[in-house]
Amino acid sequence: MSERQRELYNTILELPEDLYDKIMDYIEYLKFSTEDMGAPEELIIKDKEDLIKKLSEGIEDTEKGNLIDFEDVFSEVGKILAK
Repeated sequence: MSERQRELYNTILELPEDLYDKIMDYIEYLKFSTEDMGAPEELIIKDKEDLIKKLSEGIEDTEKGNLIDFEDVFSEVGKILAK
């Protein structure tokens, strides 16, 4: 175990047990947020401004009636997650 891992381990041990679930949730979030799942570049949100831009574009598409079939969305998500 590296020194950094030992430090992390000891820090977790010092915390109250009722925080362990939150710690695990955060660790899972970190693993997920840094994982490259092969999503197309245009779907990856890079920062807050990019999120706002993509949401605005989505709202505009919805207002114009440019919609994607719900089943097609789940099909594409399934393909990405299967990689």
